[in-house]
Amino acid sequence: MYSNKENVNILTALLLKFRISKAVVCPGSRNSSIVHNLCACPGIECFPVTDERSAGFTALGMIAADDEPVVVCVTSGSALLNVAPATAEAYYQNRPLIIVSADRPEQWIGQSDGQTILQQGALSPNVRKSVSLPEPHNDEERWYCNRLVNEALNAAISGGGGPVHINVPISEPLFDYSVLSLPDERKIELLESFIDDIAMQDVATQFFQAKKPMLVLGQMKPEIAGDVLGQLDQIKGKAAVLQEKLADDDICPSQHIDEILSVVESDDRYRPDYIIYMGGSIVSKQLKNFLRGCKDIPSVLIDEWGEVHDTFKNMTCLFHGCPVDALDILSEEAKEAKPSAYSKLWQHAMDKAEKHARAFQPAYSQLLAVKMFHQMMRKDNMDGELVYGNSTAVRLGNIYSDQYIYVNRGVNGIEGTLSTAVGYSVASRETEDVYCVIGDLSFFYDQNALWNQNLDSNLSILLLNNGGGGIFRQLSGLEKSPFRNKMVAAAHETSAKGICEANDVVYLSAHDAEELQKGLHEMFNSEEGPVLLEVFTNPEEDARILKEYYQSCKSQF
Repeated sequence: MYSNKENVNILTALLLKFRISKAVVCPGSRNSSIVHNLCACPGIECFPVTDERSAGFTALGMIAADDEPVVVCVTSGSALLNVAPATAEAYYQNRPLIIVSADRPEQWIGQSDGQTILQQGALSPNVRKSVSLPEPHNDEERWYCNRLVNEALNAAISGGGGPVHINVPISEPLFDYSVLSLPDERKIELLESFIDDIAMQDVATQFFQAKKPMLVLGQMKPEIAGDVLGQLDQIKGKAAVLQEKLADDDICPSQHIDEILSVVESDDRYRPDYIIYMGGSIVSKQLKNFLRGCKDIPSVLIDEWGEVHDTFKNMTCLFHGCPVDALDILSEEAKEAKPSAYSKLWQHAMDKAEKHARAFQPAYSQLLAVKMFHQMMRKDNMDGELVYGNSTAVRLGNIYSDQYIYVNRGVNGIEGTLSTAVGYSVASRETEDVYCVIGDLSFFYDQNALWNQNLDSNLSILLLNNGGGGIFRQLSGLEKSPFRNKMVAAAHETSAKGICEANDVVYLSAHDAEELQKGLHEMFNSEEGPVLLEVFTNPEEDARILKEYYQSCKSQF
């Protein structure tokens, strides 16, 4: 049996027509008819999460695991605003997050009724589409409701994907579940356009005719990164290809871009004379600054939405299309191109930096923790997906990971990493282990992620706790402020032990290298779970050892 609310039934029927199979649902009375319908559908699996902010990121993790749209359903009022951070992250990652919010009827907005705010457009501009459904009373209003839902769901899956907001006003009474079946709703099919092959062929020809061509890959979905491995193999050797582990689904060493640029950033031999950039965000600020110094050269962006992202301040051409299509054309052209001395120069530098990363033996620190974590994964052939936190964590991951890294790099915020890892683990509990490497501020900010009845034993967490935001000790000049540690870096003496005990998470800790090795072994071999290993380090030592790592790299060049 389904709700008697027509707009809710039209929405539910079209979610099924668009093959939406997962929904994260949050508590509330105004959204109860939507939640009821979602749970009553045999084709939709529902996951309850109480904290709406965490729920949004949990849904984002599920999307990352399955590469399919996921609904997050919230009640009216401020509940919707709590989904805003995950919505913004989905917007900049091109992830199809479908936010469904219940609302008061339009006539009650602004009338001091409970849980009532201006919800229509509340998540703009960080959604691809925002609609508010009518409560239909005749055939034309039913057609309008159907059309709006179709528009929103098509916007969620077009152009590589993106978040959409569907607002659903619902009048009282709320709790009538007397409808036997859902309506057979019209689905509007969207046919995607493709990249201009002829124009892209001209770009490919010019690119490989350049003396110093460089292809830069920002964050990509792992499905895309895996699909383009063959094309990249054709291009490497003919052009310099720069990609972090956010864009590399191959099991191979990191490229150590920051390490190389710390040595050669002023050497003109390494500067490209033609850039093609595709994908999303780049972690390395040093790389962005390096490429911003390349003036008056051809610089081409491939973007699925056709939006201007002039990251390097030198863009001369924008292609509206899929990176995979562009790489197909580039790889075909590369077959006829000559080997590039410029590519060889960069590869030689990458080999030196990789040799240094493997040889450098850090003292006990966060750097050591991440290095040992990856060494042990490789040694014991531990399979699993990696979800990294932002700031210091992902930068350490880019040094030592030899596999793809999931990270909320759309907005680069610290919030939501743990919830994203939980969502990924829930969606893949039958097939994969998930490892979350996260800093202390990110963890404690998002601790409600563990207040989640969907948790399973396939989640392991490596918590890097040095008592504050470690990244702030790496920012030159900030040490001059007497307020850096307490106010900017949010220094603290908090431990995750109590949080783990409250949420039935196995707790381990390490205070030195011996305990670290033992803790990692126990984490990898634990038969219970979820499990968390909290690694306590000194922030000044962490900063000193990381600085030593970069300085000693110079001796390799």
